[in-house]
Amino acid sequence: MTLPPTDLASVRRPVAQANGLPNAHYIDPDVFAEEREAVLFRQWAGLAVTADVPEEGDARPITFLGMPLLLLRGRDGAVRVFQNICRHRGMILVEEPRKIEGAIRCPYHSWCYGTDGRLVSTPHVGGPGHNTHDAIDRATLGLIEVRSHIWRDVVWINVSGDAPAFEEAMAEVMTRWAEFEKPLYHGGSDSMITLEVATNWKLAVENYCESYHLPWVHPGLNSYSRLEDHYNIEQPGCFSGQGTEVYRQVTNENGDPFPDFDDISDKWDTAAEYIAVYPNVLFGVHRDHAFAIVLLPEGPAKTVEHIHLYYAQPKTDSGLRQRNTQLWKTVFEEDIFVVEGMQRGRHASGFDGGRFSPAMDSPTHCFHDWVAAQVQACRDLATAAE
Repeated sequence: MTLPPTDLASVRRPVAQANGLPNAHYIDPDVFAEEREAVLFRQWAGLAVTADVPEEGDARPITFLGMPLLLLRGRDGAVRVFQNICRHRGMILVEEPRKIEGAIRCPYHSWCYGTDGRLVSTPHVGGPGHNTHDAIDRATLGLIEVRSHIWRDVVWINVSGDAPAFEEAMAEVMTRWAEFEKPLYHGGSDSMITLEVATNWKLAVENYCESYHLPWVHPGLNSYSRLEDHYNIEQPGCFSGQGTEVYRQVTNENGDPFPDFDDISDKWDTAAEYIAVYPNVLFGVHRDHAFAIVLLPEGPAKTVEHIHLYYAQPKTDSGLRQRNTQLWKTVFEEDIFVVEGMQRGRHASGFDGGRFSPAMDSPTHCFHDWVAAQVQACRDLATAAE
């Protein structure tokens, strides 16, 4: 195996001496492929949200780093993830989001699968009019299931299948937000935002982690939630981000806000937190609503951001939801020119990854250190195997 020529030693230094990740980690297809295996397939990565398949039989095809997957809510109500291919000849099964009324039928030779992944029909597999054959064991030829877990409505997957149990891998962040372990109600079609951004997925994480850019990139937000009102959040090896001590609720024309989550501590009267859970999920929590952003990389320089807003009750004011969605959409769109500009900047051969402000950039450095650790661990395993 030929390893990409990136030296990660300077990335793993303390923040005051560290450089950022080398340019190749943003623009080199070989390094993108390496991170695909080391950072995104070996960990618990976000794929979608269960609200994408709200009803039994709902199916949504998703391409995750080139792998065709199928998000599916079965007849039993469970949400599962399968490889979106027939076990016969590898044909794609579902091309567009749709409801599975009966079975999932392969359009090539009509092998059929239940919504639980079982192979239930193999027409003419033993010859014309013979739908069985001793060599075809349906019990072992169901859809290939991808290991998954649901937390905060996000569907997390571990493609390699060998990450620690989700509760172990995410113990720190689950503990931090334990008081928000309550039902979340998706706001519906007016609470979804999709942004296609010409940037590497890591730059979207890095920008989200820090509040340093607020005065210049988010002047509206900064008018009431100033730089000095924020604090850094860091849990090495798991998550990092920022919090504010002056969260201001959005209200309708009568001055009414969304209902609060029940039984949360007084700190959340004015506080809110925004963290990146490694590798690719961005969360926000507030007293009255929450959001999840799943970053789907589509290449070294393209990322699709799937943004979903949630509330404490199943029924909320439609006009207020739309206002809240538009407010957040404006904030997230304001970041686009920044992450796209940094992406273009990674083609400058003299750039050495940059230096961090120890006071303001430590959440970003925390993420860089984690990425470098995952890549280096994968390289060490490959070297040992050789």
